[in-house]
Amino acid sequence: MKIGELAKVTKCTTETIRYYEKLGLLPIPERGVNNYRLYNQKHKYRLNFIRNCRSLAMSHDEIRSLLMLMDKPPADCSDVNNLLEDHIKHVDMRLHELIELKTQLNHLQQQCQNEDVIDHCGILRGLQAMENRDKSQSHLK
Repeated sequence: MKIGELAKVTKCTTETIRYYEKLGLLPIPERGVNNYRLYNQKHKYRLNFIRNCRSLAMSHDEIRSLLMLMDKPPADCSDVNNLLEDHIKHVDMRLHELIELKTQLNHLQQQCQNEDVIDHCGILRGLQAMENRDKSQSHLK
């Protein structure tokens, strides 16, 4: 099948398919005599796997590790379980950060005095006065 057909059956864009190829997550397909990329069922299954992992907020490195384990399976699945356990810890950290973010936003919103004059807007003043967070310590990059 051509890239457009693969995109249609997997419900993603051709740009996404090319991007995953560029990252090495999706193998480069063979080319036909007309130089079109020719995809097969293996590409479809792998692309669905990648998209499902992305829907679980897994990073490209995590997906790459899972694909390597799938391609050359070890004796047991402890490495897969460990990777998922690490991902769950990361999700827990992000949840904590999102709760902190919501608290900050609620605090800012409480500063609103419903003034008609933008110069007296409590939210804008609060944003000016807030301390900047160090992005390197945040997982919400």
